[in-house]
This record gives sequence, structure tokens and C-alpha cells, in this order.
Amino acid sequence: MHKPTHFTLVLLGFLLFLLPLNGNSAQLKHSVNKYKGTEVSEAAIQRLKPYNKFINYYSQFTFFRPRHKVSPDFIRALILAESSANPNAVSSKIAMGLGQIIYSTGKEAALELSRSSFTFPQISRKRLATLSKDDLFDPEMNILLTCYLISKYNFKFNGQLELVLTAWNAGEYQKELKKGRVAPYQETHNLIGKVNSYYVDLLRKRSRLVAN
Repeated sequence: MHKPTHFTLVLLGFLLFLLPLNGNSAQLKHSVNKYKGTEVSEAAIQRLKPYNKFINYYSQFTFFRPRHKVSPDFIRALILAESSANPNAVSSKIAMGLGQIIYSTGKEAALELSRSSFTFPQISRKRLATLSKDDLFDPEMNILLTCYLISKYNFKFNGQLELVLTAWNAGEYQKELKKGRVAPYQETHNLIGKVNSYYVDLLRKRSRLVAN
């Protein structure tokens, strides 16, 4: 069994979240500025609490690059932006659960995990290989797949926030991504703006807690 590493290296181009994004369109910059300074409410933090143990655990796995892992606060920011931490959420495009995963994407990711050398105490290889739509409403399964997919996109797009989230929202095979550009969709731009702001705020809150 592969155990989570205990290194403090963080995937996802950590500093990119704290600096102005190098967006390649005026629309993207507008969305980033629109959500700039948005804070995560105490109510939102409370909604996340039941899922923190899964986020902390699965974000530690180094799925694609040794000694690198996904930031758990980034996963929290993504979940808040996508579903407001509602495990039963369903979008108009039939994306499901905490991370708002489309079934075809989740099924492909689960199959990849079932064929990998990774094992998970609470999620069997068989269940991954035969993922059902209902499985996406299971917080633990959804968080595992979210962490895996974000790790995959981060590795594929070299930690560029706007490209990682374009792959997440619009699909990793978008033609714009092949050119290193964000997909021209307002929904994608808004997601980038929201996640960026939520993540920055969560990091600030964590820093204050550590300082105190």
C-alpha cells in the first residue's frame, strides 16, 4: 500500500495563488478582479468540517510526482466554489457531488486508480473499477477523485492555476489548453476567480491560526 507522504511540498504552483494571475484574456482578468478579496464565511467553514478528514487524507497522496501533493486548502476552495460543500449538489450539466464531477470524467479517473498501485482502506479496487453515478454523492469517493484529478491536471499543465481549472471545468482535452490558453467560457473564468480568492483567504486564515 502506498501511504501519503509527509513532505510539505505543495502542488499547484503555490505562489501563483498569491500573485496576480497571468490571464490571457480581458475576460479572465475581469473575473479574477471580480472575486478578488472574497472571504470564506464561517458558515462555509462549518459546512466543510465533516469532510476535512477526507480532504486532509487524500490530498497527501503523491499520485503523479514524488514528494509533491495537492494543497488541502485548494481542494476546500474548489469544493466551496463548485458545490458550496453540498455533497448532494447536481449542476445543470449533471456534475455531481462536492467537487461537481461529471460521471464520464469520474469513471475514467476511478478506472485509472483501480489499475494503479495505490490502495485505499475504505474504497476498494472493485468499487473504483465499477464506479456508479451514486458513488459520486459519497463524500469520500468524490474527494478522492477530486484530489486525483487535480493532481493529474496540475502535473499535465505544470501547476498553472488557470490551466488546471480550465481542465477541471471545461475538460482536459480542450483545444485552447494545447496552446496554453484558458477556454473562452465565462463559467470557467468565474470558477478561476472564485477558487483563487477562496484559496488565498483560506491560506490567510490558516496563517492567523498558526500565528496565534
